[in-house]
Amino acid sequence: MARVKVTYVVAEDVARATRVHAARMDRRDSEVVEAALRSYLGLGLLDELWAAAAGLPSVTLDDVVDEQHAARAER
Repeated sequence: MARVKVTYVVAEDVARATRVHAARMDRRDSEVVEAALRSYLGLGLLDELWAAAAGLPSVTLDDVVDEQHAARAER
């Protein structure tokens, strides 16, 4: 994925906390900011859902309807 350089103005305490966190995690400030933005924006969630769904068996609408009828018959 291509990277672009951006400039934002943030509160001094946020910038300081970002630098401290990055140093403690042995990461760059930009990596911490990108990870935080990705998490906040939910960018990784769809990838995680697709990856989880890839391992599941394929289910059709007919399968769902059959299960629904079977469940009702058990009552």
